[in-house]
Amino acid sequence: MSRALKCLFGKLVLLGGVLSDGALIGAENRFVIQGNNRLAVVAAEGAIEWEMPWGGIHDVHVRADGNILVQQGKSKVVEIDRATRKVVWSYDSATANGNSGKKVEVHAFQPLDDDRLMIAESGPARIIEIDRSGKLLHEVRLKVEHPNPHTDTRLVRKLAGGNYLVCHEGDGAVREYDPTGKIVWEYPVPLFGREPQGGHGLEAFGNKAFSAVRLANGNTLITTGNGHGVLEVTPEKKIVWQIQQNDLPGITLAWVTTLEVLPNGNYVIGNCHAGPDNPVLIELDPKTKRVVWRYDGFKEFGNSVSNTQLLDLAGKTLR
Repeated sequence: MSRALKCLFGKLVLLGGVLSDGALIGAENRFVIQGNNRLAVVAAEGAIEWEMPWGGIHDVHVRADGNILVQQGKSKVVEIDRATRKVVWSYDSATANGNSGKKVEVHAFQPLDDDRLMIAESGPARIIEIDRSGKLLHEVRLKVEHPNPHTDTRLVRKLAGGNYLVCHEGDGAVREYDPTGKIVWEYPVPLFGREPQGGHGLEAFGNKAFSAVRLANGNTLITTGNGHGVLEVTPEKKIVWQIQQNDLPGITLAWVTTLEVLPNGNYVIGNCHAGPDNPVLIELDPKTKRVVWRYDGFKEFGNSVSNTQLLDLAGKTLR
């Protein structure tokens, strides 16, 4: 089936499944995506409205002015002016603020208020906050049981209250740190009685947590990487909701990566290394576990789409 027909089919399915509030969710969202050495913005109907050549990433953010913050290489965070496709700002964690000579990889960063930037540095095992000049403003040391510059962290997010929610891929755990570096909550991602299995695709298995979101009810939503699923966990560490590899009809989950919660409560999850027969991006209604939108971008972006960010959501001013 051609990409255009897939997009049309997706819209027909969506129109046949209007949510209770009458909103047609998913069809109106653009998103930024990277894969096949392309960084792009995909329009709601599936057309690529902007792109430029760019290598692999593990995090991406679009600023309110439309500029893109993205990883370049293993250790650098840069800002791209969308209009000119030029890098207009950069910070290299491999050479700055005490890291010269160290093995450093960056797999997470986040723009903060007052033009600050949070960066999680794997290898040094720390979170830093810097200003636009690169000045170190704050530092949090991380607990890492299986240190490795490639797996110390995946996505890290600063919470509204000031704590940091950290996915430790190599440790198979999510830890919440306060601003002093004290661990205030920790959740080891379970293997559910299975043995780990190597690889990156559908055949793999493990507990390599990729992203975590703190929900309004205080629970934590976790994508389990090669665990092929999503968990909702209470502060008491009880699983109250989950999806596993084969729970979504017609879709097989592989390395489950990014996670966004929409204003209507739906979840949008990334499905990396899942092959040509599965979508790279999925929106589902968590109450019914019904897929209300999918993006089949294998042809355009390949098998290693690890990160996306939705645009045009209520409450956001991204362009």
